[in-house]
Parts: sequence; structure tokens; C-alpha cells
Amino acid sequence: MKPPVLDTHIWVWWMLGDSRLKASELRKLDAFPRSQRPVLSEISLWEVATLVDLGRLTLNESLDRWLRIASAPAAVTLQLLSPETMSAMNRLPKEFHRDPADRIIVATANFLGLPLATRDQKIIDAKVVEIWSPDRH
Repeated sequence: MKPPVLDTHIWVWWMLGDSRLKASELRKLDAFPRSQRPVLSEISLWEVATLVDLGRLTLNESLDRWLRIASAPAAVTLQLLSPETMSAMNRLPKEFHRDPADRIIVATANFLGLPLATRDQKIIDAKVVEIWSPDRH
């Protein structure tokens, strides 16, 4: 079973225990062995910091502490931005999602050959990446 790349909102919901994450998704994400944790693009760290700064996300602890815990190897495998990811991003259709963070996250999944855990309908409808499902994966 391949771990998914996490879209930022899925990662945040998982780390915060948000009820928008289905119980089956939560169980599957938690069950990945330490050697094969779900993958997180480092752009998601920036995205969460930006959401906190804009007041669109509130955390129960400091941003610094939350990011360190939520991106630790026990939680996720942090995927650094790389030339290969940027090349994969550049190959996405120009009309696909103008949000650079979403483009990088999708490109990360494509480059790694992993499914993407997301609820972003624009990404799902574009059919440019395999979408992770706890029932199939």
C-alpha cells in the first residue's frame, strides 16, 4: 500500500482531528508504518503559516511548535521542493489550478508516482493526478 501525498487541508484536518476527515481516512493515515508515512510537500508548511497569519486557521499552540510536531518524521515524510518537482509542475496544463501551492502539491504526487489525498474539487475534476481513497489504497 503506497502512502498518499497530502494536500494541505487533509494534513491539517488529520493533525487537528477535524471531523471533516472520514474515520476510514483517519485509520488508514494513522496505520502507515513509520518507514512509509504519508508524504507532505514542504510548500504546505508555508501554506499553513500563511493561513495562520491571515487569521483563516487558528491553532491551539504556537505556529512554530505545531509545525515542528505536525511535520516530524513520526507524522509525515517531508518532501523538499526539487528541480524534478518544479519540472513536473511545469508539465501540468496551464489552465489547471493557478494556485502555485496546489500546483506544487499535485506535481509532487505525480513526480513521486503517489496518489494525492485531497478534497479540492478543482484538482479532482482536472484528472491530472491519481486521487487517494482509503477504500482503494
